[in-house]
Amino acid sequence: MALKKAPPATLVIFGGTGDLARRLLVPAIANLCEDGLVGEDLQIIGIGSREGTDEDLRAGLDEFTPKDECWSRLRGQISYLRGDFTQAQLFEDLTKTLGKAGNVVFYLATPALFFGPIIESLAKAGLMEEQNGAFRRVAVEKPFGHDLASAHALNEQILNVISEQQIYRIDHFLGKETVQNIMVARFANPWLEAVWNNRYIDSVQITAAETVDVGTRGAFYDATGALRDMVPNHLFQLLAMVGMEPPNDLSADSIRTEKAKVLVAVREPTPAEAKADGVRGQYAGYRKTADVSPKSEVETYVALKLWVDSWRWAGVPFYLRTGKALKARDTEIVVTFKPVPLALFRDTPVAHMPPNRLVLQLQPDEAIDLDFMVKKPGPKMQATPVTLDFKYADKFKIGGRTGYETLLYDMMMGDQTLFQRADQIEAGWAAVQPFLDVWGKGKGKVETYKKGSDGPEGAAELLERDGRQWHEIGA
Repeated sequence: MALKKAPPATLVIFGGTGDLARRLLVPAIANLCEDGLVGEDLQIIGIGSREGTDEDLRAGLDEFTPKDECWSRLRGQISYLRGDFTQAQLFEDLTKTLGKAGNVVFYLATPALFFGPIIESLAKAGLMEEQNGAFRRVAVEKPFGHDLASAHALNEQILNVISEQQIYRIDHFLGKETVQNIMVARFANPWLEAVWNNRYIDSVQITAAETVDVGTRGAFYDATGALRDMVPNHLFQLLAMVGMEPPNDLSADSIRTEKAKVLVAVREPTPAEAKADGVRGQYAGYRKTADVSPKSEVETYVALKLWVDSWRWAGVPFYLRTGKALKARDTEIVVTFKPVPLALFRDTPVAHMPPNRLVLQLQPDEAIDLDFMVKKPGPKMQATPVTLDFKYADKFKIGGRTGYETLLYDMMMGDQTLFQRADQIEAGWAAVQPFLDVWGKGKGKVETYKKGSDGPEGAAELLERDGRQWHEIGA
C-alpha cells in the first residue's frame, strides 16, 4: 500500500544554519520529496542568529543535498529568519512570517538549554494553538534532561504549556530500518517470538561504538559524558524494542505503553550494585581536548549490566556499552541463546559448541545475522557454526538515507510511535540515576583506554566474571 503524501505544512527549524539541519534534516526532507511524500506545499523557515539572506541559507544547504529537480523545487521554498531564541522579538517576527499558515512543525535543532524557554515562548505567542483542524507540533533532540530531576522538571515545564500529543521527542536511532524491523521480526515470525524469553535466551548485548573522538565538542561532552549522552535515550530505546511485550495493536499509544513498561521494569541498582556493575573509561588524550578540564573525570566510554524484572526477562542480564575512539563504528544488538547440553555429542570431537546468536546490526550496515550449528561435511560427526545473513542494501534501496526521513514524515503525519513519551524518558533516567549518584560521590574509577581499542579492561571483566564475553566490535 502506497504511503500518503504528508499534508501541507510549514517546517520551522530553530538552528537552521547548524550542522544538524544542513547534514541531516534538510537532506532527509529532500529524500522525502524524491519519494513523493512532500512537495510544493511544504515551506521551510530556518532560524539562526547570524546575518544572512534566504539565498545564503539555501547555499549553505546545497552541499549536503542531491542536485536534482526535486531539490531545485524545494530549494525555492526555503527562507531565513534571523533572531535571538531568548528574545520576544523573534517570536513576534515569526508570528508575522507565518501569517495565516495552518499546519506548523517547530523543530528545535538547538542546545538542550533552549528547549523549555523556546516552547514557552511559542506558547506565549499563541503559536502552539491548534485551530480549524490545523496542527501545531514541536520536536526536540536529545539530551532531554541531565538527570532524573532535570528531565522531570523539563517535562513539567513543557507539558504546562502544550499537550503530550504536540511534543515529539526525537531519537534518531529509531529511524533506522533495523530498529523498526525488531518488532516485525519478533511479532510476525512465530518461531522467533516463541523463544524470545528467559527459557531460551542467555543474555542480551547492546553496543554503540564510535571511532570518532570528542573532536570540537569538548565543552558539551565534558558536561555530559557517555552515559548521559547515549544510555537513557538511544540504548534504552533499543532495550525497550527488544524487551517489550506484544502491543494490543500498532497504534502509537499501544506501542509506547509497552515500551514504557519495559523501562519501568529495569531494576534500579543499589549503590553497591551500581559500583560493581558499571564501568567507566576515558580514552588517552581526552583531557588535552579543547574546552575539557585537564583533570576531567568524565567518561567517554561506559558499560553497564542491567536486569529487567519481568516474567519474560527475569534472570537474563542486559549488557550495554557505548564509547568514543574505539576500533570500529558498530551499533548492534546481540541476542545470545542458551547452549544445548553436550550430552548428545559426548562421543564426538566437540569440545565446545558456541551458542546460537541473533545479531541485529544498525550501523554502519543495516543487517540481521543468525548464527547456528550444522554438521561439517565428512565421515565424522562434527558440528561447526555457520551464519545466515541478511543485508538491507542487498534487498532494498536504502542508500543516501540519513535516518531522519521516517521520523520527519511521521511527525508531519501525527504518528508518535517512534517518539518518546514523558514516562519513557523519566523511566530511563530513573534506571541510570544510581550510577550517576555513585560516580558523583567519587566511587568507581575512570579507566584509561587506548584510542582504536575495544575500550577499558574493566568492561571485559564485567562479562568475564559471569562467564561471558563481548561480541567483537566490528565483527
